[in-house]
Amino acid sequence: MAEVAAGAKSGKVVIRNIGLLLSGDIDKPILDADTLVVNDGLIIAVGKEKDCDLEGAQTVIDARKTCVAPGLIDSHVHPVFGDWTPRQNQLGWIDSTMNGGVTTMISAGEVHLPGRPKDIVGVKALAITAQRAFDNFRPGGVKVLAGAPVLEKGMVESDFKEMAEAGVGLLGEVGLGSVKAGYEAKEMVAWARKYGIQSTIHTGGPSIPGSGLIDKDVVLEADADIIGHINGGHTSLPEAHVCELCEKSSRAIEIVHNGNERVAIAAAKAALDLKCPHRVILGTDGPAGSGVQPLGILRMVAMLSSIANIPAELVFCFATGNTARIRKLNCGLIEVGRAADFVFMDRAQHTAGKTLLESVQLGDIPGVGMVMIDGIVRCGRSRNTPPATEIPVVVSGVH
Repeated sequence: MAEVAAGAKSGKVVIRNIGLLLSGDIDKPILDADTLVVNDGLIIAVGKEKDCDLEGAQTVIDARKTCVAPGLIDSHVHPVFGDWTPRQNQLGWIDSTMNGGVTTMISAGEVHLPGRPKDIVGVKALAITAQRAFDNFRPGGVKVLAGAPVLEKGMVESDFKEMAEAGVGLLGEVGLGSVKAGYEAKEMVAWARKYGIQSTIHTGGPSIPGSGLIDKDVVLEADADIIGHINGGHTSLPEAHVCELCEKSSRAIEIVHNGNERVAIAAAKAALDLKCPHRVILGTDGPAGSGVQPLGILRMVAMLSSIANIPAELVFCFATGNTARIRKLNCGLIEVGRAADFVFMDRAQHTAGKTLLESVQLGDIPGVGMVMIDGIVRCGRSRNTPPATEIPVVVSGVH
């Protein structure tokens, strides 16, 4: 496990010979470009090599005709401190997930902390501490957006103002604490929104001690920004209720690995039928009772593409640009000014698919050949995915 030094700069980086460039933008998922230019962690050019300024690059990466996509975003994780989870007593799970192409994680609450405080002072203190800790520490280079307080009875508007002023920008899953009624949640979600704090609501049956059933009526009344694990975490609402949520709410539709797979497919299809695929985002909801899934986001992409029959390039947008836009992140899209967070992929060796996208649509996960965060290479060939057919090559000091 490695920590990125504060203020580390990538310098100028050129990525050339890209075979397939996925944009993350669901309106135009594939770009007609073969070159990316990065400076100090930000994209400064996207286009054809002949049209890009390659002079002065400290690092040149030959993508060897592989696919480059925005780094994957896990919209729903439950971190605690550092790269350790007490839920499974596992070390290195975040770094391991980076080897699965994930460059950003978003906390839905630090709920697995042993002895997690439930008094209001403690709730606020934990949120601020987690936000600060993960802002200072990035396991494997992964950007972990943490500090997501779980709502408890007795919280008032000034609590949300105080947390927002301290840097807290997320709520933990509504329903994991003592606030479970729709009218209570609605008031607190509105206070959070007033101060720029984004909210997620638990959907479905209970997942941990202290949580409970959150049904469709509570989800609709609370009106949180994200319908968290709409396919259950673990236990889903009835499929008809999930489809009703997709139709009656305009909020983000979050589908997770640690949920009901049948309902995951139904939710994705419902979003497409309703012509709102931009609302679909992906998470793992790990660590959880079912474990840690370093390849969880890639597995979700392959499952939704193959079984729900959604083009793979669109499903990759669920895990990148859709999440970035809904979460207001400066990553997840290949465009000038965005963070240079990339995953280099190729079809896995011996897959039946003739191309990366075809292999994913057949249900195989791709091989990750490299992960870059803020223009800095964080890993080469992944230790967790099947080996990629081709992997990129890094050449320093060549332009």
